[in-house]
Amino acid sequence: MIIDCHGHYTTAPPALAAWRERQIAGLAGPAAPSPPDPRIGDDELRESVGPNQLRAMDERGIDVTVFSPRASFMAHHVGDFRTSAAWAALCNELCHRVAALYPGRFAPAAMLPQSPGVDPATCVPELTRCVEEYGAVAVNLNPDPSGGHWSAPPLTDRSWYPLYEKLAEYDVPAMIHVSTSVNPAFHTTGAHYLNADTTAFMQLVQGDLFADFPTLKLVIPHGGGSVPYHWGRFRGLAMALGKPPLEEHVLGNVFFDTCVYHQAGIDLLLDVVPARNVLFASEMIGAVRDVDPRTGHHFDDTRRYVEASALSAEQVAAVQEHNARSVYPRLDALLKRQGR
Repeated sequence: MIIDCHGHYTTAPPALAAWRERQIAGLAGPAAPSPPDPRIGDDELRESVGPNQLRAMDERGIDVTVFSPRASFMAHHVGDFRTSAAWAALCNELCHRVAALYPGRFAPAAMLPQSPGVDPATCVPELTRCVEEYGAVAVNLNPDPSGGHWSAPPLTDRSWYPLYEKLAEYDVPAMIHVSTSVNPAFHTTGAHYLNADTTAFMQLVQGDLFADFPTLKLVIPHGGGSVPYHWGRFRGLAMALGKPPLEEHVLGNVFFDTCVYHQAGIDLLLDVVPARNVLFASEMIGAVRDVDPRTGHHFDDTRRYVEASALSAEQVAAVQEHNARSVYPRLDALLKRQGR
């Protein structure tokens, strides 16, 4: 089985974006309730994923995708907590509905209703609802709800602890994933995403989060940003900070995905980071959708890179399936209920 741990609903029906536009427009006037929920039928959901995610999954041999709301659309910097709460609830419901329509192909993951300067504990009710009612197997956690201005405390700050306590209680991992950048210095997908991956890892190196949450699992996407390329720097900084070796300090709890879109990058990731800490992912259909003229294949067809790496067959199986089952226990339980 091949499990893609990083999929977003980037092809949602236009009615979702139209609802968001009305919600944002309403912020300019007196306080008003969110617009009525859009009417999106099951056929529209099928039409949105059938010729897109499902087609590509079939072509590339991907069996299951962990499916969460579109990351760039989370836009936690917009409005206040009430704004984010209504938006998250709607987006999470749609991902749940897609997974219910295709239970063998998608497993739902949730976004959180984060808002700049608002206590992260306010996200716990939506987390609880998505796990208990929707069967969410993971959440996306934005370390920078400000949209590129980095006003939030580091991930090791105790203000995040109520979220970590709930994640640990449910045994649900969090993917550390930022959203749109409104800072013109940072392109959203080319800079902000990769900066955030690197920043999150360094925050975890600096702190001692996993001493307090030994079972918490965090996934850093996009191959960890610059982390594999600068592994020696991080090892040296950990030593200078008086921390244990990275293998002891963070790698029992931190994992990386394979959303790296060239062979040399995947080879470096798999050479530097232990295979047990790498999860297969493509972020498809995502930010990079074109065909690489050098290979004739889509940049985000990451299965090709993993299988062309120097990993053994056993290690490839771990990256493509077994590691995800371990890091996402609720996904493993779901697959077992399906006889897989």
